[in-house]
Amino acid sequence: MAAATAIAKYGICCRRSFSSLKFHLNFNQFHKSFTPSLSLTPQFFHHSISTLQQKPSSHSKKKKRNKTENQNPKNVIAKTLAEESRLKRRTRSEKKFDQDVIRQYGDDVNHVPVMLGEVLDVFSAVNLRSFVDCTVGAAGHSVAIIQAHPEMQLYVGLDVDPIAHEKAQVRINSFLHGESCHRTYDLKMYTLLKNFKDFRSVLEEVDERSLTPGVNGILMDLGMSSMQVNNAERGFSVLADGPLDMRMDPKASLKAEDILNFWPDTEVGRILRDYGEESNWYNLQNKIVKARASGGLHSTVELVDLIRKSAPSTRGGRHGWIKTATRVFQALRIAVNDELNTLKTSLYSCFDCLSPGGRLAVISFHSLEDRIVKQTFLDIIGEKSEDEVSTDKMQCRLESLNSSEGAWVKQIIPGQNGKILTKRPITPSQEEEKLNRRCRSAKLRVIQKV
Repeated sequence: MAAATAIAKYGICCRRSFSSLKFHLNFNQFHKSFTPSLSLTPQFFHHSISTLQQKPSSHSKKKKRNKTENQNPKNVIAKTLAEESRLKRRTRSEKKFDQDVIRQYGDDVNHVPVMLGEVLDVFSAVNLRSFVDCTVGAAGHSVAIIQAHPEMQLYVGLDVDPIAHEKAQVRINSFLHGESCHRTYDLKMYTLLKNFKDFRSVLEEVDERSLTPGVNGILMDLGMSSMQVNNAERGFSVLADGPLDMRMDPKASLKAEDILNFWPDTEVGRILRDYGEESNWYNLQNKIVKARASGGLHSTVELVDLIRKSAPSTRGGRHGWIKTATRVFQALRIAVNDELNTLKTSLYSCFDCLSPGGRLAVISFHSLEDRIVKQTFLDIIGEKSEDEVSTDKMQCRLESLNSSEGAWVKQIIPGQNGKILTKRPITPSQEEEKLNRRCRSAKLRVIQKV
């Protein structure tokens, strides 16, 4: 009873000291729930009352503020307008997605040619006597283009992947000797195990005369084929267990494993930041370097496990770490194959080898590639004086409106050396995106030599 009396007296003192606090101890209820094991010291009461006096945490404040902002009609309207603006900037393809054509030229299991109808439209108005597919893959685009252009006399297909190269050879040969092939001219066909960075030297090797008039059409499909992603031994998949390889060319010496285990920590961080655009790059860099002390990283599962443990818990669980892992794998693949530098130099050499009126079409799959394609195309076409630009813009607007090529030509950017036929990139139709989720980030840009 003495203990209870002391508690009551101390509670009264506390209420007098904190008169502004709208909280009163219910002594009767407290007395009933009292147990001898509870240490009822003055410090206990100070802690309880100070806890009640604390202001809401910054996290709860932030959540409350965000909720209020989201309910604000002005903010809702602003977000809606921003989303509409983003969709307007995107030129979604109006081409009807023909599943029968995809079945004819694609492989439901390993390969589906992305934006096939749009690519055929790009070259439909060109007298395509010579054509180069810089990334032949499983030859889905190539076979469709060869069939659509019986006037073609020279075809060159390039790929650094020996499996893709072999598959393309078999498929193109099978088509050329099949019943469905009706050709006006004999076709000289070359499929070479080469990187498109060797574009000019390849043309000199197969037919030096083709460089004089130039090539009529060139296609670059920068995406990875499903047969590469689905092969765990290549190390490209986030969801499969395999070695940390990531080489497009198996003969190349550098692997992702080498970068992770031996490159300076600052270089590892730069790759994650610049090539993966990963915000958590510094934390990942430190974890990767720390893993070297226990033997390093040697498989995709080990790397994914490290990423999963490093991902903040606030990023949406499995989807959060998978997105991070996808960016990390992209960064390592770009570094291993030097993809961005190769792309930039190759765009210039490809354009130089085009004939007047010839077209170069590029399908990119992430913002880094698309940015390079966009900026390089603008640099290639050259600048004009203001008078020339205004005259050409008017002419090009009329051209695009009256074009017999189809609805894909929306706005043209004119230049001294060429014209960009896609001011905004063409993206897959909604129907194609539903049937092939891997194409959703694809962007098609086209440039024409004058």
